[in-house]
Amino acid sequence: MALTFYWYPNCGTCKKAKKWFEEHNVDFQSIHIVEETPTKDELIDLISKSELPAKKFFNTSGKKYRELNIKEKIKDASTEEMADILASDGMLIKRPIVTDGSKVTVGFKEDQFEEMWLKN
Repeated sequence: MALTFYWYPNCGTCKKAKKWFEEHNVDFQSIHIVEETPTKDELIDLISKSELPAKKFFNTSGKKYRELNIKEKIKDASTEEMADILASDGMLIKRPIVTDGSKVTVGFKEDQFEEMWLKN
């Protein structure tokens, strides 16, 4: 089964992850995270499967994150509230997000990708 790869084509980290998949012959379907931003429910599902705190799904180095002062807005927010904010703009989401339907990774770390996506 192909992995689902949420990415932003201009993102350097996403390009590295895509190249890694291609070099390792990993089958994936890419979804442009800004043009097809995951819904609140999809994000809640991804967050729960990732076993990461919802705050880890924010692109904290992004311009919009700083402009909208998201750090303050999510300080005491619930997962539901954070998913709502994330679903409002794909540029707020840390990327890439990769899932096989049961496991999820956020960002790109080669050792993590090897462990999660090669040893299936």
